Amino acid sequence: MTQDTQHQELKVILHAPTPAALERARNNAANLRREVPEADVRIIVNAQAVAEALDVAHPDLDALTWVCPNTLARTNRKNRAPLRLLDGAAVLEIARLQQGGWGYIRS
Repeated sequence: MTQDTQHQELKVILHAPTPAALERARNNAANLRREVPEADVRIIVNAQAVAEALDVAHPDLDALTWVCPNTLARTNRKNRAPLRLLDGAAVLEIARLQQGGWGYIRS
C-alpha cells in the first residue's frame, strides 16, 4: 500500500439484501471499525434484510445502518431509531455513493 492510499478517507458501503448478508455486514463493519476507527462505514439494507434490521437490534452498529424506503413501504413497516432512512431506493443511493467515491462490498 502506498503512503497516499494510507491517508485517503476510507468510505465503505456494506450492502445487505438478506438476513445472512446483514449478519456478515455487521461483522465486517465491526472488524473494519476496529482496524480503522475513522473509516466511514454504511450498512445499506433492502429486501429481506430490512425486517431483520428492524427486529434484531445491534446497539453498536444500528446508527451505521441505512434502510431502503421502498422495502419499508412494500412491507408496511416503519423505521426505528437509530436506523437511518435512505433518501431513495437502495439501488439508486448505492449508485450515487459509488459515484462519490465510496467502495461497494456485497455482504
